[in-house]
Amino acid sequence: MIPIIKVGIVGSTGYSGVELLRLLIHHPQVQIQAITSRAEVGTQVADFFPNLRKHLDLAFVAPISANLVDCDVVFFATPNGTAMKSVPTLLKAGVKVIDLSADFRIKDVSIWQQWYGMEHACPDLLEEAVYGLPEWGREKIAKARLIANPGCYPTAVQLGFLPLLEAGIIDPQHLIADAKSGASGAGRKASVATLMGEMGESFKAYNASGHRHWPEICQTLNEYVKKPVGFTFVPHLVPIIRGIEATLYANLLHEVSLEEIHALFVQRYQNEPFVDVLPAQSHPETRYVRGVNMCQLAVHRPQNQNTVVVLSVIDNLVKGAAGQAIQNMNIMCALPETTGLNGVALLP
Repeated sequence: MIPIIKVGIVGSTGYSGVELLRLLIHHPQVQIQAITSRAEVGTQVADFFPNLRKHLDLAFVAPISANLVDCDVVFFATPNGTAMKSVPTLLKAGVKVIDLSADFRIKDVSIWQQWYGMEHACPDLLEEAVYGLPEWGREKIAKARLIANPGCYPTAVQLGFLPLLEAGIIDPQHLIADAKSGASGAGRKASVATLMGEMGESFKAYNASGHRHWPEICQTLNEYVKKPVGFTFVPHLVPIIRGIEATLYANLLHEVSLEEIHALFVQRYQNEPFVDVLPAQSHPETRYVRGVNMCQLAVHRPQNQNTVVVLSVIDNLVKGAAGQAIQNMNIMCALPETTGLNGVALLP
């Protein structure tokens, strides 16, 4: 008999937190032990998130009284800078930790502190933390006790670029990611920029001079090249709730046909349950992956020139956050990777 995994969720009042709950309540091997919130202590979770009515009968508790050390796995769906204060204690108690924030994604503490503007509370754990992109790090994830769950933009971008870098057929000094995200990527906090009256019927780039996900993406891409990549990343906000579309550009180093590029992707991801390589020259849409832990990819070679274009779409709250976190938990706990994640996208 497969044992039940006792799970705690810290910071569950945001979009990633409720997405974790939505997926975990149907996971056959999970028992949700504690759901924490400093601001909503005593409130029934189903009253705060009415979509969970008749599915979950738990109240929010304060982190200090949640007995998280009694859990097998604890997810942190907290703002950056929060998880790192609690993780050492949990690890000492033998609890596995999956952090959905950026606290453990970047190995170099000076780079992390430069981009996140605070001192790291436990830099000694940065080297141990395993970057949780399952398609490219499954063996390390299986042995890990601390997972740095990738960011949403990095997931879409890396899944598109890595097969090309691994095969050595593109120039690593000229990589471009033109990426767009729905408003939920900014979190649930109140913000003028994400008000309907501000973003509705509009479309804009932001942080074009430098985004926090840039060093995270570069760190992974650099593992497949001899010297640091030349990478330009420009994110955009589009007036939808869920979804990321990343259009990726790279220059071929030598003649490679579109058919060969497509075959490369098909072969690399043929055994990956959560990557779907569409026929060459397809145009994936964010609605095709809404609500599910899936990345859809398609490749193009416009005008048969030396530029390869990869189109990558994910749901930023699922494959870009909660779904990927559960995928990592399944691997860490030696469960079938798809357990609790076999949903069908919502269409329309």
